[in-house]
Amino acid sequence: MNTKEELINEIEKTPEPFLSEVLDFVHFLKEMAHRERLDIAVMSESSLSRDWLKQEEDEAWQSL
Repeated sequence: MNTKEELINEIEKTPEPFLSEVLDFVHFLKEMAHRERLDIAVMSESSLSRDWLKQEEDEAWQSL
């Protein structure tokens, strides 16, 4: 049984009042993953900007 099947099996056995908490936790995990990707993009921007701000880059993209 893979993780997804095991999770579905556990959810099916979970009492209804707890399911909203399970759903909230899933939403929390998804939001954390989204924020992590966003943080990585923001962090990489500063290192990439060194190349973006070069004269050669401006010249290379000028025709577009």
